[in-house]
Amino acid sequence: MSQVEKKAGLLRRTSSSKKPLKEKVVLMYDEIFAKEDPAKNNPRFWDELFLMKVNLEYLESKLESVDGEEVQRIQDNINSLFHHCVQALGEEHQIKVVNALQTLCALFRGVHQKNKSASGFDIINMLMGFDKAEQRMKDLMERLDSLLCGDGSESLKSLCLKLLLCLVTVTDNISQNTILEYVMINSIFEAILQILSDVSSRGQHGYDAVVLLALLVNYRKYESVNPYIVKLSIVDDEPTLDVSMLSLTVFNLKQYKDKEEENQGGFFSTLTSMVGSMFIADADEKLSVQTNEAILLALYEAVHLNRNFITVLAQSHPEMDIPTTPTTPTPTTPTTPLGTTPPSLDMMNNPELPLDPNLQTSNLLITFLKYASIVMQDTKDEHRLNSARLCLIILTCIAEDQYADAFLHDDNMNFRVNLHRMPMRHRKKAVDKNIPSRPLVCAVLDLMVEFIVTHMMKDFPMDLYLRCVQIIHKLLCYQKKCRIRLHYTWRELWSALINLLKFLLSNETTLLAKHNIFQLALLVVNLFNMFITYGDTFLPTSNSYDELYYEIVRMHQVFDNLYCMVLRVSTNTGQWKEAASKVTHALVNVRAIVNHFNPKIESYAAVNHISQLSEEQVLEVVRSNYDTLTLKLQDGLDQFERYSEQPKEAAFFKELVRSISLNVRKNVSLNTLSQDVLLKEFSTIS
Repeated sequence: MSQVEKKAGLLRRTSSSKKPLKEKVVLMYDEIFAKEDPAKNNPRFWDELFLMKVNLEYLESKLESVDGEEVQRIQDNINSLFHHCVQALGEEHQIKVVNALQTLCALFRGVHQKNKSASGFDIINMLMGFDKAEQRMKDLMERLDSLLCGDGSESLKSLCLKLLLCLVTVTDNISQNTILEYVMINSIFEAILQILSDVSSRGQHGYDAVVLLALLVNYRKYESVNPYIVKLSIVDDEPTLDVSMLSLTVFNLKQYKDKEEENQGGFFSTLTSMVGSMFIADADEKLSVQTNEAILLALYEAVHLNRNFITVLAQSHPEMDIPTTPTTPTPTTPTTPLGTTPPSLDMMNNPELPLDPNLQTSNLLITFLKYASIVMQDTKDEHRLNSARLCLIILTCIAEDQYADAFLHDDNMNFRVNLHRMPMRHRKKAVDKNIPSRPLVCAVLDLMVEFIVTHMMKDFPMDLYLRCVQIIHKLLCYQKKCRIRLHYTWRELWSALINLLKFLLSNETTLLAKHNIFQLALLVVNLFNMFITYGDTFLPTSNSYDELYYEIVRMHQVFDNLYCMVLRVSTNTGQWKEAASKVTHALVNVRAIVNHFNPKIESYAAVNHISQLSEEQVLEVVRSNYDTLTLKLQDGLDQFERYSEQPKEAAFFKELVRSISLNVRKNVSLNTLSQDVLLKEFSTIS
């Protein structure tokens, strides 16, 4: 049978001389698209229709082919089809329910595809009649809610979620989808939470449920009160939140194990096994990741809107070993969400992880940090750049949260976090067989340092660098406020920051054509000012403070060059005059340190006839000359602007949600649940 015949719903020719016959369901569709009421001559028309196997392609193409005049002519029949679909969802005969769900999806897609330029009100009118729309959608949402929360077939629940995803994503911009007003009025938030917290359903439906929630939360979020935002922000049921996070399967990635990790167990491998293959290494061992912006968006909304979620991120549980190739039970019906691999049902359905005092403990925040360390390695394409940006926004929200900060800095809660490091020619590949157990804030700082070191390139990701440095600043503010003396290799951070300034200076002309490099330079210089002014309250030892001065003096040429550059720009007229002037003022203490200690170091070398001083000798000069150093007290170093999505991030999230919506629409298909399988499953139900 040709593709055209198949789409038209034609049956195979019985002989070469006879015309092909149409399927009965196609003939019934044709009656709906005629002017007359199809039930006029056949009172059982609608009963019979929902017993027929749906021909999605034909119905959608028929809807798309209807012109303006025909729409008005057949509107009553389309309204009637919608009404009877909703009624059929309450039928005991499960085949009718299945066919009604699939028909509704074809209606939503077909009508929107045909009327892309039409107003939302016109589309509502064509689908269900504007005067009856409120009642029709109330009935629809109540029946979907009932199917999702009931004890019925998992296949039906999957179909309900796919129908809802289809409805939510029919327009490129979900905020222009007027039908969603009825989804706001008739909330299914509780049904989504129930799916996520139910052991038997979260394995099969967790992904779709979370993506659906993430999209619904973003419907007109800046324009009106969105009930899904309100409800998500006040959920305080910790087990539900915990299970919700687990149902995300943390992230939908591909499995990667490098040579050092091939035989390593641990929580990360457990999660990778839950999701299937997580990371792929290419020929030069650079990680390649299939990002999932929808899941990251869901995590962001949970962290941003509900501070109770922070406690879930921080909850510890043991890492556990798992076979490299776990056996994944095959569900009775295919339920692969949106072209991805669902987590292993065994893992998703396991409410408790085995407790063993000999096992290393982990938590979901650690898993997120490991994931971020991979996503943030490659920011060259738009999706990866968006994912890296979202990871940093999530970390920004975490760094501002008092509970999260307390947990991150808790010296009694130590973890081994094996972050992925980008292979680079100038450094040896790290073999992290014996990673030290440290407070989690060390892993966050390591992640920031790693990003700073590895992204100084021609296509400079300025936005990501700004966020990265701001996260470090917020963590330092907490340490200063609470006088936490963190045992961290601060020299690595100082070195990374100085090299960043060096990069900005070397590429001034190129970067200034695209970016305000003075904003970043100011943030970096003020990080040094934080250490200079308040370091004695949070650096672990007096020796660390000495080492800070040593690094500043050792790399004084970079600071000198920066001062010359910003002085030149600030004394000329131009768009960067004011921005450069701020950096000039911020450098006052760094320059005071350099100008104070350099002559004393040179004098020490001359007196002792030493051509090149050792580090210890320089430190000796530093320690003995603090008393005569004069520094200026700078205000506001320990203050920061708190994260706010609106208005600064609104454009980013709008485009991100659009991209996710298009991707979901492209991938979601009711055909992922084979009609033949469904019909077979329900054929015994009368």
